[in-house]
Amino acid sequence: MAKEVKKEAVDLTIEERLKNLYELQTMLSEIDKIKTLRGELPLEVQDLEDEIEGLTTRTEKIRTEIAELNSDIANRKIAIETSNAAIAKYNEQLNNVRNNREYESLSKEIEFQTLDVQLNEKRIREAQAAIEHKNEEIARCAEVMEDRRADLDVKKSELNEIVSETKAEEEKLREQAKALEATIEPRLLMSFKRIRKNSRNGLGIVYVQRDACGGCFNKIPPQRQLDIRMRKKIIVCEYCGRIMIDPELAGVQTEVKPVEEKPKRRRRAAAAEEA
Repeated sequence: MAKEVKKEAVDLTIEERLKNLYELQTMLSEIDKIKTLRGELPLEVQDLEDEIEGLTTRTEKIRTEIAELNSDIANRKIAIETSNAAIAKYNEQLNNVRNNREYESLSKEIEFQTLDVQLNEKRIREAQAAIEHKNEEIARCAEVMEDRRADLDVKKSELNEIVSETKAEEEKLREQAKALEATIEPRLLMSFKRIRKNSRNGLGIVYVQRDACGGCFNKIPPQRQLDIRMRKKIIVCEYCGRIMIDPELAGVQTEVKPVEEKPKRRRRAAAAEEA
């Protein structure tokens, strides 16, 4: 079946190919208009979803950090209790020392354990301050997420409304365009799509307007215009690369400029002088 379609596309005349191509361009332009109607909404929705996902990931990371800090605080509190128990034991031993060397040794142990308690208490205060700061950050993230979710609901509602209004029309156009693409030679279709992709307005084929290219509006030489009207070969604009056709093939009526008669005053004056 595919081979038969391909054969039919190759067997078409240049005029038929150009006509099908221009018809395809018209359908694709209508689809582009529908996309333009949606505007930046799809991108805005995607950006909001990405931002919410990023905030969610950030919040989860902060919660993990808080859990680690709480675990560290718990371990340091145990270490403080252990140090305080050691200090109490060393203080009891001080009452039973027998020489200065034992006294100095116990005093150093008490001093070391006291410093260790002070260091752990300092680290606990720092961790508690960090937890407080991180909780504030979580609250800010939650507030931003709430605003972004509200914006996302509005944007999604607008987008869904536009999509529901244009979905049937877009699907119909896409089906028609797909059916029409099957009648166009693959190599020509590929070139057309490449030209369309590289052009700002999405036009891959244009008709001649006022002796100029309908895409870039550069002037077309008379001989080239004649070749376009002959429809014997596919001609592209030498400036923008778009495929060009004559307005008549595109179904566009152009104004025919009236031919002005040359003034005959000089001839009549010359005839009068001879007489």
